[in-house]
Amino acid sequence: MAAPDPAGPAVSAPAPERTPLHVTGELLASRRIGAHHHLTLVAPGIAERFRPGTFVALDTGPERLARRAFWIHKVKTTGGYGATLELVVEARGAGTEWLVSQPAGTRLAVTGPLGRAFSLPRETVPCLLVGEGYAAAPLFPLAERLRERDCAVSLLVAGEDEAHLLSALEARRSARSVTVVTRDGTVGQRGSVADVVDEVLQRSGAAVVYAAGSTPTLHAVAQAAERAGAWSQVALEQPLTCATGLCGGCPVPVVGESGSARLVRACADGPVLRGDRVLWDQLAGAS
Repeated sequence: MAAPDPAGPAVSAPAPERTPLHVTGELLASRRIGAHHHLTLVAPGIAERFRPGTFVALDTGPERLARRAFWIHKVKTTGGYGATLELVVEARGAGTEWLVSQPAGTRLAVTGPLGRAFSLPRETVPCLLVGEGYAAAPLFPLAERLRERDCAVSLLVAGEDEAHLLSALEARRSARSVTVVTRDGTVGQRGSVADVVDEVLQRSGAAVVYAAGSTPTLHAVAQAAERAGAWSQVALEQPLTCATGLCGGCPVPVVGESGSARLVRACADGPVLRGDRVLWDQLAGAS
């Protein structure tokens, strides 16, 4: 199943992905910030290969054979460990509850980096980044890469409430302008991404829009970008069985280059896809 070309006139296609590494990592630290846990991992070789939009798959306990996929939020140098990974985890079930409860020093099987990264603009153009909850994690290193290219970056950060907003203060250091939206109105504007994205997109003048969040949010962003004549790239979060593309268990319906519908794999052909290529109604019906 070939993936649709994620690039358009305004963005360059990502370089070919390297084969992911399978390593034994070590949990250095785990701290809770609001509703999220920030985990710092040593995973030799993986941090050096990271590109915004890629992810890792981790063990989530001895009783669970399948690994879970997690967005990479940061790559940073930590003491004498060299480059380390920071992941953002929202504990929602037995596996993630086990993971966030582990002490420093826990050894974890790690595979990564996995997936297709965000494509970067060929030219210096304004960009809008839209992130919802913990899924906003890959947008922060993306903002850094865009700023290195002198692109004006605007951020729209959303969450259920203040506790579910990811790094709102960091967002203000990462972008020219930041819009915050919460469903309960505790911080920023009350509402959802769909309520404000058209206005924010118009104000930013963005030529390229990047988004990470729930399927309804990504759909709303892709539609808004199409109305504004902007290119969109969305980081899909689908249930992954193997996370490596071997099982074909994470199909996403898209429109191919020929105009015909086809299925691609969220983990290997994605998670980043062009927003205008995803068949959103079919995806929602399948989920």
